[in-house]
Amino acid sequence: MTVEPLLRDLIEKFNARVDSDEKLRSELDGMDKKVLLDLESEKYHFRLHEKKAQDFAAGTVDGADITILSDPETIQGMIEGKIKPMKAFALRKVRIQGDINDILRLRKLF
Repeated sequence: MTVEPLLRDLIEKFNARVDSDEKLRSELDGMDKKVLLDLESEKYHFRLHEKKAQDFAAGTVDGADITILSDPETIQGMIEGKIKPMKAFALRKVRIQGDINDILRLRKLF
């Protein structure tokens, strides 16, 4: 099983939250970033543009602004609420590369 369906659902929920949350919209204002999720056996990417996560697809992307390194099991656990994102980060099950300000804004996805 891949985590792709879970990620697609997560992105849909994130975009719906953007529509209803003025504070979140203002935090994402002006953000235009390419995001790569490198899960060892699976790779996905999307673009944060116009305050939404767009163009989600399998595979890599050149010139990613933010790279999230993990594994499918950890990402699935985070999406399902079995592991908190900060705990996964502290245990080095999730590593993030990119500008700290972008990363802090991206945390709203999880």
